[in-house]
Amino acid sequence: MARRSETGGRLDDAARAGWLYYVAGRTQDEIASAMGISRQSAQRLVSLAVAERLIKVRLDHPIAECLELAQKLKERFNLRHVDVVPSDPDSTSTTVGIAEAGAAEIERWLKRPDPIVLAVGTGRTLKAAIDQLPSMECPQHRIMSLTGNIGPDGSAAYYNVIFSMADAVKARHFPMPLPVLVSSAKERDLLHEQSLVQSTLKLAREAAVAFVGIGELGPEAPLCVDGFLDREEMAELMKNGAAGEICGWMFDRDGQLLSGSINERVASVPLPPRDKAAVIGLAKGQRKYLAILSALKGRMINGLITDEATAKYLLSA
Repeated sequence: MARRSETGGRLDDAARAGWLYYVAGRTQDEIASAMGISRQSAQRLVSLAVAERLIKVRLDHPIAECLELAQKLKERFNLRHVDVVPSDPDSTSTTVGIAEAGAAEIERWLKRPDPIVLAVGTGRTLKAAIDQLPSMECPQHRIMSLTGNIGPDGSAAYYNVIFSMADAVKARHFPMPLPVLVSSAKERDLLHEQSLVQSTLKLAREAAVAFVGIGELGPEAPLCVDGFLDREEMAELMKNGAAGEICGWMFDRDGQLLSGSINERVASVPLPPRDKAAVIGLAKGQRKYLAILSALKGRMINGLITDEATAKYLLSA
């Protein structure tokens, strides 16, 4: 899959800055803060939007409606960050569009000069986003995995993205040296007491931002397809009210973690505290509607990258 071009990416940024300035009425300082850029860069992007004739009476760019949907989602669910990309009705991909947008947002965080801890989850969508990242030198940052990197058969978990990210981004990386699922709560507690794991758990509490996938449930869900759960276990979880999962953590329709379930065996790091960190979910598509809506309702996430069709569903639900 081709990475988004420099020209296309810059026009998207110009359209975003133009919409924030001319439609949302933001100042250039506010635009700079929202986009994670300098005030001078914000000013240049607004000027570029005018020079490229993206600005008329309305924003003459496909992203205009997406920006309006993003603003409505942000207000409706009290979110810190929302990015909505155009939907392609002819595409069956669950990653096209949001993978590129996710890569752009990850890149914006990595370009920050001050050191941060950036956390990543797992999944196909997030891996597709990581694959879009350009080579970057970020020695000031620390990047850590929220999930274990060992699959049910002892092999490396394929969709654990920390190693893919290490190929592109030159920074200190901290994998979670554990299975994704363990046999019992007792085993998990024992493993979490190890000093090597304790340092990773501490890092998660210091994260400024986390990027996570949002998983749907059912017999064709990734947890079943990848061999972490069998169909009977999945059916039992859904019978008990499970609506979706993030990093293996199962939650119900209100976005509350299920008690007395598989969550006792999840070795993943708890999600960073949402009052301190941006936890941005990447997901789209009808199969994930319930999981995304539930995660938003329960404040499992406070940021979202999705597409137009999903955004419209979330606003109408």
